[in-house]
Amino acid sequence: MLNVSRPYLIGLLESGEIPFRLVGRHRRIRFADLRQYIREDDAARKGAADDLMELDQELGLP
Repeated sequence: MLNVSRPYLIGLLESGEIPFRLVGRHRRIRFADLRQYIREDDAARKGAADDLMELDQELGLP
């Protein structure tokens, strides 16, 4: 669903970006938590793109 590498996903989990629980040695992620992360990440990306577009217009770049 995230289309990221396994090491990157584990980094997100271990840093607390996405909550998870351990069942034995396996990490379990609730679907609702995953969807929440995706929504927040999409909003952050949109905000960054809007900032770049605004800067582009201020500088008058083609």
